[in-house]
Amino acid sequence: MDLEHLVGQKLLFAFHGKEKPSPEIVEAFKKYSPSGISLFRSLNIGTLSQLKELNESLQRLARELSLPPLIIATDQEGGQLMAVGDGTPLPGNMALGATRSPELARKAGEVLGREMAALGINVNYAPCADVNINPKNPVVGIRSFGEDPILVGELAAAMIKGIQSQGVAATVKHFPGHGDTASDSHLGLTTVPHSRERLHAVELTPFRSALKADAKLVMTAHLGIPSIDGPDAPPATLSPNIINGLLRRDLGYDGVVVTDAMDMHAIRQGELLREDSLRAAKAGADLLLVTSNPQDQTRAFEALLNGAQAGQLTMDELQTSVARITRLKNWLSENSSKPDLSVIQSTEHMQVANEIAEKSITLVRDDRRYLPIKLDADKRIAVIIPVPQDLTPADTSSYIQPKLAESIRVYHAQTDEFKIPYAPNDGDIAAALKRVREHDLIVMGTINAYAEEKQAEFVRQLLQTGKPVIVIAMRLPYDLAAFPQASTFVCTYGILEPSMRAVAKALFGYGEMTGQLPVSIPGLVEAG
Repeated sequence: MDLEHLVGQKLLFAFHGKEKPSPEIVEAFKKYSPSGISLFRSLNIGTLSQLKELNESLQRLARELSLPPLIIATDQEGGQLMAVGDGTPLPGNMALGATRSPELARKAGEVLGREMAALGINVNYAPCADVNINPKNPVVGIRSFGEDPILVGELAAAMIKGIQSQGVAATVKHFPGHGDTASDSHLGLTTVPHSRERLHAVELTPFRSALKADAKLVMTAHLGIPSIDGPDAPPATLSPNIINGLLRRDLGYDGVVVTDAMDMHAIRQGELLREDSLRAAKAGADLLLVTSNPQDQTRAFEALLNGAQAGQLTMDELQTSVARITRLKNWLSENSSKPDLSVIQSTEHMQVANEIAEKSITLVRDDRRYLPIKLDADKRIAVIIPVPQDLTPADTSSYIQPKLAESIRVYHAQTDEFKIPYAPNDGDIAAALKRVREHDLIVMGTINAYAEEKQAEFVRQLLQTGKPVIVIAMRLPYDLAAFPQASTFVCTYGILEPSMRAVAKALFGYGEMTGQLPVSIPGLVEAG
């Protein structure tokens, strides 16, 4: 390859378009010869057949331009981040953590990989190997398998093996660990203030397991590690001490390193993106995940090309990096499979989703013995849920309408559903309390009430009504710490339909709640 093609192979682009490659991305392919495309739900993904045809047209475009086969990647984690919304609704990683089952994690990986292969997607930006220790972590949460580094490593490794058994490359993220942060790197630079000893004991433990499982890609985190890079630590994505030092030298990784999205605001934007793109490449990143902004695509390409021409990025570094990418592409070609679209949401795949959901439901407490629910047929149940929002850019919850009330209605016909805003105001609270006044039992679903005080306040007022209240944490278990007086508390770790059906079944005694807490609830309950 000439210099321009070497540089282009280090770039992953995105674009706006669902029916076919946009004129802008066609032009970018001609000018920059990128290594591939990252697909996003809002930009590219509609129906399954549309997505498959789009991916085929992208690969056809690459062939017409005499480019190597494309990496086509997306975030299909399961749970709260599902780029392909019509895929099998697999409960996410924390639900798997509650099952304690590497076998189910492997099966989940197989489902993810097989469905991606059917769609023409060959790289999955999953799984997260972050150890979620900080209850206030706004970006990882239920995307983590839990707080035990060994368990996280076991489940991440099993999921990687499952994904890659289908000829799709897994991407373990967010190196060197985003679990103990209290801010979102989509919005700015955050730091992990721990010693090297602590990093090796906690944050890095799952990554070692993932590398032993032959994860084909590692995604860097946009967070600083002062114990490695000093008080002015740059994002790990820009740190040679972390990529070339910690990951490659210390952990012995020789696979492909891909950055997290370069439009996240822990990375400098606008014209300063040029400098940070070159810094990422010099630090050891093989692939830069660039945005759909044509200006940013130009900035990243020109920064790397100019850096190579000036000797800041040596030809040896470029060739070594592109050789890793080529090795990945060869593996994808040699292991590619093309299942029919009928595998997606097939009976077999839905059975996996349902099994994970049923084995994850966790009963934390039932002090007043409200469970199993036994009501006369004429008694009324009120089900209250907040309207889901995307609480971080790494979230597709806003696409989901939780079917908790519908699932409960299967077992008790006199069930009414009430929706409140994620952050209800005083008027919302008063109106909701009035509407449920005549009901005999209240089932309250919460979504991160621990981090949203108005939602927590509503639950506290609900608990003061004197009515029986069953609280179901539909996202993070930490919610109980916001209203510790709740006498019955159940966790589902997600709002997808299999979890809603499973919890309803268990509430009425037709299923056991065998899940174990994968995280501790501050001051109240230790992890199981």
